[in-house]
Amino acid sequence: MAKLAYLVIRDGLKWTDVFRLVPGQAVTIGRAATNQIVVKDDRCSRNHAEIFMSEGQWILRDLDSRNGTLVGEQRVEGDWVLQPADIIRVGRSQLVFVHHLTQAFDEPSTAISQPPDAEGGTLETEADPDADSVLSPYQPTTITHRRGQTKFLEPGEEEEDETGISEKGLAAAKLCRLAFELAKTSDQVALANLALAGLFESTQTDTGALLLLPRGSRALQGADLEVIASRSTANQAYHPVSQFLATTVLREGEAVLARNVMGDSTLGTRDSKGEIDATSVICAPVRHGKKMLGLVHIYSTDSRHVPDPDDLEFTLAVANTVAVAVTNLRQRQELAENLTQMKDENIQLREQLRAQSEIIGSSPAASKVTEEIARAASSNATVLIRGESGVGKELVARAVHYSSARSKNTFVCLNCAALSEDLLASELFGHERGAFTGATERKIGKFEAADGGTIMLDEIGEMSPGIQAKFLRVLEGHPFERVGGNKPIKVNVRVIAATNRDLEQDVADERFRRDLFFRLHVLEMVVPALRKRVEDIPELAHYFLRQFVAETGRRIEGFTEEAMQQLISYRWPGNVRELKNVVERAVVLCRGRQIDQGDLLLSSLPTSGSTGEIVDVGGASFNPASLSDVERQHIQAMLDHTGWNKSRAASLLGIERSTLDRKIRRYGLAQISGQ
Repeated sequence: MAKLAYLVIRDGLKWTDVFRLVPGQAVTIGRAATNQIVVKDDRCSRNHAEIFMSEGQWILRDLDSRNGTLVGEQRVEGDWVLQPADIIRVGRSQLVFVHHLTQAFDEPSTAISQPPDAEGGTLETEADPDADSVLSPYQPTTITHRRGQTKFLEPGEEEEDETGISEKGLAAAKLCRLAFELAKTSDQVALANLALAGLFESTQTDTGALLLLPRGSRALQGADLEVIASRSTANQAYHPVSQFLATTVLREGEAVLARNVMGDSTLGTRDSKGEIDATSVICAPVRHGKKMLGLVHIYSTDSRHVPDPDDLEFTLAVANTVAVAVTNLRQRQELAENLTQMKDENIQLREQLRAQSEIIGSSPAASKVTEEIARAASSNATVLIRGESGVGKELVARAVHYSSARSKNTFVCLNCAALSEDLLASELFGHERGAFTGATERKIGKFEAADGGTIMLDEIGEMSPGIQAKFLRVLEGHPFERVGGNKPIKVNVRVIAATNRDLEQDVADERFRRDLFFRLHVLEMVVPALRKRVEDIPELAHYFLRQFVAETGRRIEGFTEEAMQQLISYRWPGNVRELKNVVERAVVLCRGRQIDQGDLLLSSLPTSGSTGEIVDVGGASFNPASLSDVERQHIQAMLDHTGWNKSRAASLLGIERSTLDRKIRRYGLAQISGQ
């Protein structure tokens, strides 16, 4: 087994560090930061020398350094076998090779400071807690006292002086007053200044700082500490705590007192002139429970004022009080940040819901719809929403969902008129892999996707009889199977159906199942056409204007009186959807600061349900006809008007192209030859 070996580093008469040599690991020495042992000396080369083990012996090799490497007074040429107590000279620095650390300290007169051992502790023997508070300047620098707990925060017997006031009681009173003041602070800097002022008043120190670790930091390294605030009642400015002392306190969790640190850079920090102003140092951990938050570092610059063990006790008590205050302050800050974040998220959510589900308008008709939404949201009953195309049936369905107890779950919308029977079945109930051509993998249907939430089925009147039968079973609470599957699936979904058709007439014409109609017709909501709530037109127009101005960046301030009057007097066969499109087109076309009549492109289409001609219901020209006949005549007239351009006809009719194709097949419509 290889013997332990150490390099004890000495700078002049002062030991500064210990490096443990590990068999199998080469150690490089040099000025560059990439070396294991960094020597900050301009006479040292960037890569000066190396030490490694060979055949059970430690070998020193010079790396062609500029000024050479010496052992004692002899220059190293080739490989040098190191012996215990060999002094390696690199520039102005000395490194002693030893197998036992006691071999490095055989000259007591030179031991100005004792180095840290290989595990990061200290080699000195801890002083007697009751030692004299004034040490001889010729005594070696050491940490003389350590404290893990303070007597000032623990119950115990108190000794009163001639005034009848105990020392412990006086300290407790100061701590109580300081705790109240710290609790009122709103930031860490003010907290640090209060704590330091209290320490300077009650201890024999005059300079110091509060240093904290970054929030959430787990590494207990002195280099990670941040100076929150520093104070000094002396002439010198504050000098940061040494890395060795800070790391020792953070890792061991004990407050320490060190005196006679004038020449020891492990306990004091040198200024720009290379001098250490501190004569004695106190360093106390700021900890809350087992969590280390930072430390309090205070020191005296006057040799006539040397801190004593009671000052150490008081500093530790203040540090513990500061820990509670810092923890509470951070919790308040985190709470404020969370509230701000929640407020921002709430605003975003409200904006999102506004875009998805808010009903614009203050007319009696719009208010009635809002009241019906509130009533429908309080139950899980099926809802049937009726209204012309473009009135906002999907908007009402979203409002019902987001106002209900299901608002945190999924809202799914599906247009039944946009898909064929097979595709609609696959979309609603899902399918298994291989169920049909193109089914390359399993697909979850809309009912499964909306489990726990709401599904809206638009254009429910366009659903085929086969799909109606399966849909009815799901509504009645029965499980369903995916297309091509045999596993029953049961879901908890609220259904909202919407249509612009006369379902009663479809039931009479046997195009819609009677039992499904009654199952859907639990709660009915009728969304009025825009022409029936004219007072909402200005509000809607300005709402859409703001929306499109924000999207396009156009500088448009509003509508002229003539343009607004035209919007109000127009019949709006396409309802709110048409108004939105008209405003969007006007924003793009407008050349001024206000939208004028010339910017509005309005159609000459009749409103839904009319034939294109003005019918005198009470006159002799009235021809009684069913709604189906009127719809057939109107679609035929529209197709002839557009030259059988189905896309344009569907757009003018306010329906989908697929819906128009089905109606053409249903009514057997055909283009007249020659047109």
